[in-house]
Amino acid sequence: MDYKKLNAIIYAVLAALFYAINIPCSKVLLNNVSPTFMAAFLYLGAGFGVGIMYIFHTKKESREERLGKLDIPYTLAMVVLDIIAPILLMIGVKLGTAANASLLGNFEIVATTLIAYGLFRERVSARMWGSISLITVASIVLSISGEGSFSFSLGSIFVIGATVCWGLENNCTRKISGKSTYEIVTIKGIGSGTGSFIVAMVLGESIPGFSYIALIMMLGFVAYGLSIFTYIRAQKTLGAAKTSAYYAIAPFIGVALSSVFLKERFTLMFIIALIIMIAGTVLIVRDTLIHSHKHAHTHLIIHTHDGTTHTHTIVHSHDHVHVINEGKHGHTHSVEELENDLGHGGTS
Repeated sequence: MDYKKLNAIIYAVLAALFYAINIPCSKVLLNNVSPTFMAAFLYLGAGFGVGIMYIFHTKKESREERLGKLDIPYTLAMVVLDIIAPILLMIGVKLGTAANASLLGNFEIVATTLIAYGLFRERVSARMWGSISLITVASIVLSISGEGSFSFSLGSIFVIGATVCWGLENNCTRKISGKSTYEIVTIKGIGSGTGSFIVAMVLGESIPGFSYIALIMMLGFVAYGLSIFTYIRAQKTLGAAKTSAYYAIAPFIGVALSSVFLKERFTLMFIIALIIMIAGTVLIVRDTLIHSHKHAHTHLIIHTHDGTTHTHTIVHSHDHVHVINEGKHGHTHSVEELENDLGHGGTS
């Protein structure tokens, strides 16, 4: 197994876990904070939190790891989309329910994959399309679970708008994910947070009290900062589409937290959708596995030296490792040679 891929999968799952706490906690805080200021301080918490981590980061980064001029378009797009998306999400959460907003988060996976495939030409395997289909089916099952868990209300439209923005933003971030993760998240957080703050001031929203600002920024550091940090680390190996698919568990965790803290109940349809989601996740894991096998080649070599014919058998034993990633196929060989001199033949 490729441990680099395994670490990337762990990063993607951690990103989902960190983000899952966002919506139920934000739902509570939105009772006392306006949506735009909420979005602003969430991202400022992420930017300043990871910025502090950056200061204490001991590994010296090379110039190649730092963002350069060629990265500016993707960096600006990332910041602008991250100003728009959380504002739309907070409005959607305020107008709807936390569970509804969490479940609608699955549309980000669909948006990310379609944009990665259509706009950025990122190859998506057949197994990956199957997993995306299962995740979509799970979302549809949840959408008809009744009791107001899903409806195309105004709040739902805002949440879907946010997921589309994040789908495009995921792909822009993917383009610069090989650069310093600390630098990306710090710029993303402070830039997007400042932009949202300016929008909130222009809209005339009331600045929340210091205690609320502190709570929101701590939530932002975990739910946005650490989530984005681990998400980008996962993208470096898995790609935008596959990372977003692992991220699909976040809505289910969000629903679970909503049930515990906001007293929203589970339903039979939720359990059915969870099973479908697990099946989709299994497909993703299989898509990232390394298929390896060992095989050998035997070569018979005959040559004449000083009038004598020599016959040799050379056996190559290969650890033949196939790597499949985003539709790309490569392999490596580990070779052991066993040379066996079978003796002298007749004279030439």
